[in-house]
Amino acid sequence: MHVKRPPLPPPNVRFNDQTAPLPRSSEPRPSPIGALVCVLGVKSAPPMLKLKVGTCILGSGPNCDIVISEPTVSRVHVELGLVPEGVTVKDLGSRNGTFYQGQRVEKMVLALGGRINVGATAVAIDADTEALAQAPEFTGTFYRGIVGVSLPIRRLFAVLTRLEGSLATVLVEGESGVGKELVARALHEGSSVAGCPFIAVNCGAIPRELVASELFGHRRGAFSGAIDARRGAFESADGGTLFLDEIGELPIEVQPVLLRAIESGEVRPVGDDQAKHVKVRLVAATNRNLEGEVRANRFRQDLFYRLAVVRLAVPPLRERPEDVEPLARRFATNMGIGELPTGVLEQLKSRSYAGNVRELQNAIQAYAALGDLPQASSRLSMLEQAFSEVVDVQRPYADQKDEVTDRFTRVYLMALMAHANGNQSVAARLAGLNRSYLGRLLVKHGLAKGGGVDVEVGDDG
Repeated sequence: MHVKRPPLPPPNVRFNDQTAPLPRSSEPRPSPIGALVCVLGVKSAPPMLKLKVGTCILGSGPNCDIVISEPTVSRVHVELGLVPEGVTVKDLGSRNGTFYQGQRVEKMVLALGGRINVGATAVAIDADTEALAQAPEFTGTFYRGIVGVSLPIRRLFAVLTRLEGSLATVLVEGESGVGKELVARALHEGSSVAGCPFIAVNCGAIPRELVASELFGHRRGAFSGAIDARRGAFESADGGTLFLDEIGELPIEVQPVLLRAIESGEVRPVGDDQAKHVKVRLVAATNRNLEGEVRANRFRQDLFYRLAVVRLAVPPLRERPEDVEPLARRFATNMGIGELPTGVLEQLKSRSYAGNVRELQNAIQAYAALGDLPQASSRLSMLEQAFSEVVDVQRPYADQKDEVTDRFTRVYLMALMAHANGNQSVAARLAGLNRSYLGRLLVKHGLAKGGGVDVEVGDDG
């Protein structure tokens, strides 16, 4: 289980005059997850405070919870308090004001991961994900539609339970088929907005030219084919949860618009000059390495930080084989086929599941229909699954083919030289390559002596 928070992300706020308390269910809930309040660039005591319950006061006076030694900070300057949406920020009549992005504020709600200025001093307010990772052990085998008995999945259940007291933005990460949407629905059903809409949008399934309309809506006549006005996903999810699946597929030109919507809580339908305020709890999911996408300039760093307030990694099924049997039994029950024979269960447990839980479910569906299990995924189908996750149709074919070939060559050479105990002559014979050509490949891929694999350059000996 992976819970991580990027360091000092840009702010993600909603102003208090636009954030009346969200509807709550009658279930008792944990308290909101804690906040890390960190003073940046000037002397303070303490320099960082963990806000777990209640409120804290920042100022230059000796009785403040955080004493900031800076001339523009009043003796009693600002009060912070935990709420499900993040942290309330209340200016206490300070002389030099409390600011968000240059705008003076009297009262607001700041989502975890944001920054404010107290006078001239920057203060970061982050999620206490370290405490989140230490959530009490979950002892059951079922959480809001998700089944599992393995330690990794029960750790995930523990964190989901702890998140029930908060409406923090969550990024769900995991391979295709692991059940990321189930996790998103569990987050919604366990939250204070469970009685409100849950709207799911697959960002990878929307035609590029319609993404903005799908998310933000459009006016009648805004573009060819816009016969009637249409509400977007943000407006449909108002008061509840918006789940953006495959967020890594979102076109780069739409990302700044999404960024503004998350930051301000306002959306502007396509073709409209009037913004609409919405209040949604945002959950996003991806099977891509978004940090790698940021480094490759295919995903905005500031948007990544706003989405990754809390990161939840859903483990692949091959890393939790204990879950295969209870999942299979549940699928069989839901499909009305009763108990699965022992032989069928043993076959299911022997598979590697490149397609994860979705592959297991499909196998049970095939058994229900045909009375027999389909063939297990082959190594080639695993490759196809991997390729489907990295192929980018917006990049040239030749570039991607070269990248894949280079990666395969490097992995092949590493395995080859390990099998040949570092002897190039033996390796060349195994690979069917000229020895000098093999040597050049090893140099090219940084695997010659001193470059990652210790290669013997002498004769067979």
